[in-house]
Amino acid sequence: MPDNRVVQGRMVTPKKLAELVEGDSVMEAEPIADTDRECPDCGGDVLEVVYMPSVTELVTGYKCQDCDWADDDRD
Repeated sequence: MPDNRVVQGRMVTPKKLAELVEGDSVMEAEPIADTDRECPDCGGDVLEVVYMPSVTELVTGYKCQDCDWADDDRD
């Protein structure tokens, strides 16, 4: 699986994808993964990235490849 992916027409690294989901810088990110989800806004493909926004938190983030939609697994 490649480390970088195209999101909204730009090549992004796992860390950059995590920052798009988080809206802020992150400490570390695992490789980007495909999901079986469709974007609720545009129906595009959704990517998944697991990242650490802080030392004590591990978050799974989701980002549409085609539009601005993003979400995470926080309650």
